[in-house]
Amino acid sequence: AGSALGRPLSLGMTVPPSPLYLWRHPAGLNRVRRAWVIPPISVSENHKRIPYTLVQIKSDKQQLGGVIYSIKGPGVDEEPFGIFSIDKFTGKVFLNAMLDREKTDHFRLKAFALDLGGSTLEDPTDLEIVVVDQNDNRPVFQQEVFTGHVLEGAIPGTYITKAEATDADDPDTDNAALRYSILDQGETELFSIDEHTGEIRTVQVGLDREVVGVYNLTLQVADMSGDGLTNTATAIIYVDDINDNAPEFTREEFSVRADEAVGGIDVGRLEVQDKDLPGSPNWVAKFTILEGDPNGQFAIRTDPKTNDGILSVVKPLDHESRERYQLRVAVQNEAPLQAAAPKAARGSATVAVEVRDVNEPPVFHSNPLRASVAEGAAPGTAVATFSARDPDTRQHQRISYFKDYDPEDWLRVDRATGRIQTKRAINPASPFLKDGWYRAIILASDDASPARTATGTLSIEILEVNDHAPLLTSPTGTLCSDPSQGSGLILGATDEDLPPHGAPFHFQLSPGSPELARNWSISQLNVTHAWLRLRTEAQEGLYSLQLEQLLNVTVCRCGEAGVCTPGAAALMAGGAGISLVALVIVLTSVILLLLLILLVAIFERFRQRVREKGLLDALPDDVRDNILNYDEQGGGEEDQDAYDINQLRHPVELVPPTAFRGRQPLRKDAPYHRIPAQPSRALPTSPSDIADFISDGLEAADNDPSVPPYDTALIYDYEGEGSLAGTLSSILSSLGDEDQDYDYLRDWGPRFTRLADMYGQH
Repeated sequence: AGSALGRPLSLGMTVPPSPLYLWRHPAGLNRVRRAWVIPPISVSENHKRIPYTLVQIKSDKQQLGGVIYSIKGPGVDEEPFGIFSIDKFTGKVFLNAMLDREKTDHFRLKAFALDLGGSTLEDPTDLEIVVVDQNDNRPVFQQEVFTGHVLEGAIPGTYITKAEATDADDPDTDNAALRYSILDQGETELFSIDEHTGEIRTVQVGLDREVVGVYNLTLQVADMSGDGLTNTATAIIYVDDINDNAPEFTREEFSVRADEAVGGIDVGRLEVQDKDLPGSPNWVAKFTILEGDPNGQFAIRTDPKTNDGILSVVKPLDHESRERYQLRVAVQNEAPLQAAAPKAARGSATVAVEVRDVNEPPVFHSNPLRASVAEGAAPGTAVATFSARDPDTRQHQRISYFKDYDPEDWLRVDRATGRIQTKRAINPASPFLKDGWYRAIILASDDASPARTATGTLSIEILEVNDHAPLLTSPTGTLCSDPSQGSGLILGATDEDLPPHGAPFHFQLSPGSPELARNWSISQLNVTHAWLRLRTEAQEGLYSLQLEQLLNVTVCRCGEAGVCTPGAAALMAGGAGISLVALVIVLTSVILLLLLILLVAIFERFRQRVREKGLLDALPDDVRDNILNYDEQGGGEEDQDAYDINQLRHPVELVPPTAFRGRQPLRKDAPYHRIPAQPSRALPTSPSDIADFISDGLEAADNDPSVPPYDTALIYDYEGEGSLAGTLSSILSSLGDEDQDYDYLRDWGPRFTRLADMYGQH
């Protein structure tokens, strides 16, 4: 056991290991027992000769065969199980499986010694087994592909990127000592790698993105300081662009055409080329007009896809004033050009622009045009002359004017001159007046083909005129007869005029009646109200005060609260009272009204008599068949109006409608207010129309409340019973017209044959 204290046991032993006395008991009765310090036992990973005896442990406390040995810990009864075992009688420890240092680099076990009865002979002691590393793992790059960027033209030694690798072997041995190298980088060696750190840098000048934009490098890493296991990866080096190439025009001269009087249109393209990276600020072109455009009528923008310049007209051109433009333009990049970059051979170009003549719309001399008109201006009042000119001076064209928008139809426009007048009086209350302004749109059009039209806006200010006097809000009021009672009478006024012809109002008593100022006073409250008071006590009654408007004030006796007592306020004969002039006016108005009513009654009575006479006049017979009026019998006391047989006759001339403008006479049994209109009826012009004429007449008579029959039975006379003719009233009959037999009319002669054909059975 003493020989094992200073040296670890290694796997390379070819002879059986000597026993290790983990528990040693020196001679002497009173000596304290001490456990041995056992050095680690080393064993190589990946050992293939298994089972393999690692060590034999012994206890000197019992004779051989009297001790039972056991071990516990990882690799025995803990994960990973079954790697180690022990012969319980001999104490030999065996390796039963291959070890992997990368998984477990050492094991710490507990050794136990028991007697045959199971009692503990010795305290447990530690047994440490160390796994010795072998170079069984290749180095591995952390990435399969490493990327880096470097600016073109970079100086030697410029850092680009770093390649990193790892090795699972013991880092304290050469098994994990890594070295980096570049296996392949193309024809030119522009890059290097640090063998210890893996940093990749440039080694010489000559990087040009326009020549080679991307480099692919093959990297290698090896352990054992470069002599062991190896692995490879790829490094991609991107050469970033710098602005080392200036943009150039493809030509020195360009020619385009542009129509006059049109703005905001593209007229041509200016092609450029640039070798730098497309889409980058080093490639994007920026154009400048150096000369030839003093008024800023042209602009050049860049096409983001092609990098060409797009020439556009931003302000309308005028062919009459200038027919041709010669522009000098330049191009450069958005990013500044590198100082060492060569200058462009065609960094500027000339652009010739030809202006083509087209028909232009008229141009108003002033647009929008403002004018003013006083409210209430008479029709025909001049407003303004909204004239325009034709910019096409080389073309003789006539301009016409007309309205496009005039919502109130207030204006009249002279077609030839553009002179505008009012067509009718302007209504200040129009909804189209906004803050006192009225807007109309006038058009000016030339006579070309096709015609061109200009639009002009006319804004008319409607000037307020003081044409309305202020009016009292209430022309009546009540005051206490005692000035010390009540709060007086507050007067208010309104005015239809707008400012500045409205408020503030000035209230005063009529200067023509100085006696009013002795008894009354008016003081201003605000811009629209005043305070009327009595100066001295006045008698009760009605007083008329002359302001700009007549104010009737009732003076009454008031109680303690300053309110008129019941019955105290009444019109009285004394005091101011109603003036004689006012009384005469009222009486005259009443008399005129009575005379007017009397005249209307006399006129209405006269019209009624004329109408009644016209209804009773007989009409002369004509050559056609007529129903003859032989006799008419009244219907008794209840029937005051005979049956109007004229409804069934055929007069030669109808009574003119104007003869019956008055109210039609009504039967007494007619409903109240049932007075339908009586339209004129056309006479039949042929025998075939007689049936329709009679039918229409019967229907009109049935529905006319002014003549019988109306929806009631009319009793004319009682002639007894048993008449063969029966009743003639369709209202009292229980049978309809379709149940009656009219064939007997044929026996009455040729005059009734037509009726028999119409109503008889067929």
